[in-house]
Amino acid sequence: LTTLTGTRSEAAAYEFTTLTCIPGTMKYKGARIQVLDLPGIIEGAADGRGRGRQVISTARTCNMILVVLDSAKPLTHKKIIENELYSFGIRINQKPPQVKFLKKEKGGIGYQEIVTQTKGMSADAARLVCKEYKISCAEIILREDVTVDQFIDVIEDNRAYIPVLYVFNKIDALTIEELDILDQMPNYVPISSFHKWNLEELMEEIWRCVNILLLLFVVVSLFFLSFLWLLITLCACVCSFYFGSCTI
Repeated sequence: LTTLTGTRSEAAAYEFTTLTCIPGTMKYKGARIQVLDLPGIIEGAADGRGRGRQVISTARTCNMILVVLDSAKPLTHKKIIENELYSFGIRINQKPPQVKFLKKEKGGIGYQEIVTQTKGMSADAARLVCKEYKISCAEIILREDVTVDQFIDVIEDNRAYIPVLYVFNKIDALTIEELDILDQMPNYVPISSFHKWNLEELMEEIWRCVNILLLLFVVVSLFFLSFLWLLITLCACVCSFYFGSCTI
């Protein structure tokens, strides 16, 4: 956080130096992006250990999560963090499943597959899951190949789908061979915060993700404005028909 935003955040040679949420603002390509430095989480954080629920619930409200890992032991910490985020209902680097689930008053369980299911979903599996949730009448349409867990996520309807970028810090302590191994992992950026290595690529990756989200927001806004203008025009035509003239 200190390197990206200039806001001081405690750093030391030991773990868990950040004890509270520290906000900062990263300026890049004319944009101001708010960055939050959150305390580290431990195993069992999703169940409340080490104020983990407070930390993860804050991360759940963000548009993007940067998971900062020590390059010397990235896989161990990565797996723990992924498990805790998953247990709290955060689905990292995933999109909401294209599954239509609609409860009904009567008619039983209606099940349709637009795409052939190869990951375990079937009419029987859908009915068993609905039975567990005490749902006797619903319409289910699967528009993509999904797992049973993804179908459960749709029923729960309280999951957060957030892009995650893994930031491997302290790469100055690694050899070229070790960096080649890390390079096989997706969605990661290697940096050295101390030496300020590769920070430009990190900011570019953050910008790329935020820019996509901004573009989606603009498209939705334009669609809403077009719909609003169409509605106003329709109202004007109706007023003109009944009253002869109308000025808006």
